This record gives sequence, structure tokens and C-alpha cells, in this order.
Amino acid sequence: MPNITTAIKRLRTQTSSHQPTTMTTTYPSSPTRQFHRQSSATGGGAASSKPLSTDISSYAYTRTPSSLITLATCNLNQWALDFDGNASRILTSCQIAKDQHASYRLGPELELCGYGCEDHFLEQDTFDHCWESLVWLLDEGASDGLVCDFGMPVLHGGVRYNCRVICYNRRVLLIRPKTAMADNGNYREGRYFTAYTAPSTGGGSERHLLPTHFANKFGQRDVPFGLHYITCADGTTIGCESCEELWTPKSSHIDLALRGVEIIGNGSGSHHELRKLSTRMELMINATRKCGGVYLYSNQRGCDGSRTYYDGCAMIVVNGRIVAQAPQFDVQDVHVVTATVDLDDVRSYRASQPSFGIQAARLATEEGSGGGGNGLLCDDIHLVFDPLDVSLSGKNRPKVAEEGLSLQIAAPEEECCLGPACWLWDFLRRSGAAGFFLPLSGGADSSSVAAIVAVMCILVTKAARDDPEGNVAQDCRRVCRQDENSLWVPATPQEMGNHVLHTTFMGTDNSSEVTKSRAKRLGDAIGSYHLSIKIDLMVSAVLQVFQLATGHMPRFLSRGGTMSEDLALQNIQARLRMVTAYLMAQLLPWVRGRSGFLLVLGSANVDEGLRGYMTKYDCSSADLNPIGAISKGDLKRMLLFLSKKYPDFDVLAEIANAPPTAELRPIDAATATAEAGHSQTDEDDMGMTYEELGYFGRLRKISRCGPVSMFRKLLVTWSHLSPSEVASKVKRFFYYYSLNRHKMTTITPAYHAEAYSPDDNRFDLRQFLYNTKWTRQFAVIDDIVAQHPETDKDKND
Repeated sequence: MPNITTAIKRLRTQTSSHQPTTMTTTYPSSPTRQFHRQSSATGGGAASSKPLSTDISSYAYTRTPSSLITLATCNLNQWALDFDGNASRILTSCQIAKDQHASYRLGPELELCGYGCEDHFLEQDTFDHCWESLVWLLDEGASDGLVCDFGMPVLHGGVRYNCRVICYNRRVLLIRPKTAMADNGNYREGRYFTAYTAPSTGGGSERHLLPTHFANKFGQRDVPFGLHYITCADGTTIGCESCEELWTPKSSHIDLALRGVEIIGNGSGSHHELRKLSTRMELMINATRKCGGVYLYSNQRGCDGSRTYYDGCAMIVVNGRIVAQAPQFDVQDVHVVTATVDLDDVRSYRASQPSFGIQAARLATEEGSGGGGNGLLCDDIHLVFDPLDVSLSGKNRPKVAEEGLSLQIAAPEEECCLGPACWLWDFLRRSGAAGFFLPLSGGADSSSVAAIVAVMCILVTKAARDDPEGNVAQDCRRVCRQDENSLWVPATPQEMGNHVLHTTFMGTDNSSEVTKSRAKRLGDAIGSYHLSIKIDLMVSAVLQVFQLATGHMPRFLSRGGTMSEDLALQNIQARLRMVTAYLMAQLLPWVRGRSGFLLVLGSANVDEGLRGYMTKYDCSSADLNPIGAISKGDLKRMLLFLSKKYPDFDVLAEIANAPPTAELRPIDAATATAEAGHSQTDEDDMGMTYEELGYFGRLRKISRCGPVSMFRKLLVTWSHLSPSEVASKVKRFFYYYSLNRHKMTTITPAYHAEAYSPDDNRFDLRQFLYNTKWTRQFAVIDDIVAQHPETDKDKND
């Protein structure tokens, strides 16, 4: 394959001797039944009884001999602004689709540049490079004999649009702009693109002038631009629905289906969120169950440079049945799924629903002669194949899907480990780092991060051993600093773990032997390069400097000090662990005789971030945090799941069942438990349980509740508590949430997994300076409590 950048440079200087031509566009008319009859008239007008001289078969209605078609869709691990790499992965997907005898290939949203370009979409360079990539793809033959539905941004009439660009045989058939922008949660499409509205004049049709270098190369000057669909010479119809349009009340697929479109492609950029996949799949299943049709879904899969992980799961749905589905999580860059479907099944399904026919006819009547006028006739494209033609029925072509597949949806505890594991692998291989460094305390949070890295090693080792010459194996050799010209692959996940994961237990006099032992046993099970150290010398040195400067030495609360002294002593331990972590990350590769640097992993969960139960600039400060948007409850369930799935990780069950503790205060032997190994526990410190924090988080973010509306809802949910007890808990939460909100402004970039994540940078946009008294809100809550006649004593009775 020629170098993409070199080809583009040559293209910029290339001139053409022929003049650009314009592609003609006509609209389809209704098919005409053609009968060839021979008759003669006799005197008196009587019909002749002479037998017909032509065989009866010649009277048959002329029609397409087959309605079978093979379709392809894909997951692509695209990377924002990696134009060469993105184009190469797209070309690979087209080649695989052809190998499977597909005649139509669907790709993800904005696949040429990567979905996550964000403010780079405001740069003209991004648009220019996308056209360069498209020229290269067509010149390499990506669309030769294959209808390709690409995703890229297009500047039309001075307006930026998120578009589908449909190509065939090195020409553009249609540019179809997106009509609904995703602007909630992590999405900011309205910042970069405009939702398209079809013009009210000219039949809703526009022309887009193609770039000069495209016209010079392929002889095509312009292309239809708008909400059209493609009608092929064999009667096959293809339409587009783009990501967010599926989620809107008036989805595009409804209008397309009523116009008779049989195949609808949805190129998407949908990121992972726990328990979200089932909703996405239900939308597509219900769309085709209600309207009939073939629905193809394509998605990015992987980390394209930010906090989100696109979770793939490309699929093909026919009349409410899933007939092909790609994995949701994987370390491969390209995954193509294909299916052979019978379009007569779609026509029959729709014809069997009288209500569908009534609404389709009504649409045509309302539009008069313009009914179906959004179709573009491409009379040189044939997508169906004849099963009797041996040359077209290759062994790679998938069989006609007779039965639907069962839904393949991972349980939340599986999602918690698989999504972040793949996200970390993308960061590791694309950053150039030599591995990770993790402060491993032996608690549930840091152990969850270590377990996620272990799952990453399991996935990568399997893929590398399955194909030692593949891209995953090549990346593995580079990350592990092995000879890239060899075929070395790790023999076990533990061998890879020893190369990429470095863990250290950073204890003090306040740490227990229980957590130290757990950290050591988990490190051994994973295969990490593990150290156990004590940082008391560092803590003592800092405190001596403070004493020399001020003449005072702080004490813990249990030893006669104040709460301010106690918190300061806890925080200095936590912050020195962060300093030590970055020192280790820089120097451990050197200690081991290796090159490179390590990425520091953080381990603060979503509930601690929401409550602010963390030290600012402690071990929650890192380069990446794979669990920053996962709740403590989900993490514990993940640890138990992994301990059962991988027997070598049995220590994870012990860690999951232990009470969470920070181990920053001196141990009180009288109150310490064997399970915790310490007298200090998180829930006692916070004054609320992690389960309660989950309620607060979901109501605050997902249900959009302020203090009063949250209190009203929890009066019902927590009916076992008195109104005054519920009020006390709600007030305590909002006090600490607002007091510590400033910590979210410096939070480590975390894998986005939970819908109630408090990530201040992209997802949860709220102030960080609050009136922590919540004067009006708390006063209203107090009034409501006062109006309830029942007392705490009555409630307890």
C-alpha cells in the first residue's frame, strides 16, 4: 500500500488534462409492467380463437431475478486527527467487506478525522485533510464495486455540517448532512456543527461543489447535497440516519421507511456508559420491528484521545431481529460484520401491516406528485446478487440469516473491567509510554485499577498470541520494549503484566499488615513489578521543616490535637504518596534497565469524587484514572466477578469484602476489626454510606434534583427513616458536596462510565464556589419537616 502522506503531496501538485464533468441526477419513476401480447381482430369485433403463437412464459412480468444482498458494517478504532491511520483502517474495512462479497459498507460517524476532534472541527485544516483522505481512499479502490458510506465533516455554503458521504466506483453519489445534533452529557456537536434543514424551494435539493483536487482527479465537479436516499438500478434503496437522529422523537428512519427505503445505515459515534447498550439496541430493534427494514449500525470502538471510550457493537438488524453483531469491547483496530439478507422479507413484512401501508400512502398523497422525490436514481449500480451465479456465491459470503441472534450484552461488572481495560490499552500504546505505575494500597479502589490492568494484559496477550504478526502483537512488542522485528509475544498475561505494570505499597506507621499483605498477593497474582516501602522518613522530614519554621508540631485528634491538625497530618501522608508515585514513574524503567516513562494511575471512585472524600493532590492526582466514574458498589461487584472468573485472583474477593479504610490515622487497637485491619473506616469518616452516595449522585445528576426535590423523593424511597433523618442526610451531602466541589476542577482525567459522574471538565458543568449554607433550600426542607406530624419516636415505633 502506498504511503498516504506521499500520495496526498503528489495529489496537491497533480493537474488533469480532462475537464470535470457533472454527475446527472434523475428521480425514479414507478416501475412499469410490460406485457408483450399478440392479438388480431375479426369482423364484428369478435376475438379470434386462434392459439397464441408465443409461449406463455413470455407474458411474465419482467423483474429482478433476485432480492438477496450482502451488507457490511464495522467497528473502527479511530484516533482524532490521525488522518493517515484513520484512512488506513477505513481501507482495511472496505477490503474485508469485499472479501465477504458485500456490496454496501457502512462506517462510523466522522470516521475520516475521528469523532473526538472537538474544537479542531473549527479549523479549516480538518476539513481539507478529510477531503485528502477521501481522494486517497477512492484512488486506492475502496469504493470499486462497493457502495461506501463514509462519515466526515463538510463545509457547505459557509456552514459546517456533520455528513455522510456515499461513494461508488470512485465518485460521490450523495452528501447527506445530519439533522439533529447531540448536545447532552459529553456531547457538544452544536458547538462545531449546524443541524441541517432542507430548503423549502427547489424540491429540497442542493448541489455541493467538490474541491478542485477532487474534480481534477476524478472528473466530478459537484454532487447532490441534502436529505436524499439512493435508488439503485435493481430497485434497492439505501437511506441514512446519523447517530442522534435515532434517539429523537421524530427519527429519520420513520420517514425513510414510509418512502419505501429498505436499507438504512446509521454511522455513529456513541461512547460507552454503564447499562447504556441495551437502550441503544432496543431503539434499533424496535425501529425495524415497527417499520420493517434492514438497519445497519456502525460505531467507533476505542479511545480516540479523551475520557470517553466508544464501545463498538456494530450490528445488522432485519425486521426486529439481530442477524449480525460485533463485539462491544476488543483490542483489535478493525472489526467487520456482514450479513446476507433477502429484501423480499422486508417487502413482505411491511405489506403484512395494513397500518404501515395506510401511512405510506398518506405520505405520498400529502406530497402529491412530489411523493418519493427524495430518491436519487443511480441506474448503473446493482447491489443484489443471483444465488445461481457461481461466480457470485463465494465461500466467504455469509448465508442468509434465518434466525435472529440473542442479544450479547455484558453485565455491568464485566463492563466495569472490559471498557477501562481497552481504554487503558489505547492510551498506553498511543502515548509511547513503557507502562503504568500504580500506588497499590490493598484497598478496593487501587486493587480495582490493578485488576483492570490485569484484564488488559489478558486481552492483549490472547490477541497477540492468536496473531503474532498482527497489529496488536506489534504494539505489544513496542510497549514491552522487545525487538519489533521479532515475533515475540508474552507467554502469559502475567509476563506482560511484569513488563507494563509497576505497583508499590507506600505504608506508614498507620498502615496495617493486612492491607500490605493483600497488595503483595495481588501484585504477585497479576505479575506486576511490586515494591513495599515506608514513607515515614518523608513525613517526618516535612513535619520537622514545619516545626523549624513555626515552632509548632501538629498532633492527631486522638493524641490531643485539634481537627485541623489531624486533617493536616492525614493530608501530608496522602500528598507525599503522590510525589513518590511520580518519582517512581520516572525512574523505575531506569532502575530496571529499560527506556521510557510510566503513566501514573489514579484510583478515586465516582462516589468519593462526588462527596469530595479525597485529599487534593494526593494519589487521586495522576495521569489517568480508569475508575473515576465508577461507583464503589459496582467496583466491589467487579472484584467478586473477577475473583470467580480467574481463580488466580482469589485475593480480590477478600479485598471486596473488607471495609474501606484510608489508614491515615493511628490504629486504635480497641476498635480495629480483623476485616479492615484498622480502626478508621471511610463510611464513618464521611458520615454516610457508599450506597447512600449512589442515591445522592443519581438524583443530583441523572434526575436533576436540587436539595428540596431530592429530599422530597427520598422521603418516599427511604420511608423507613423519619423526615428529620432524611433531611439531615440530604443536608450533610449537599454541604460536603459544595464544600469540596473545587476538587473536581483538578480531577485526573477519568474513564467515563457512570451517568452521575461529577467530572467538572466536560460532563458535569457546575460552579465550584458555593454558599455551603444553602440558606433558601435548607429552610424549605425544614418547613416540610415541620409540617409532618410524625416524630422520630413515632417513626421508630
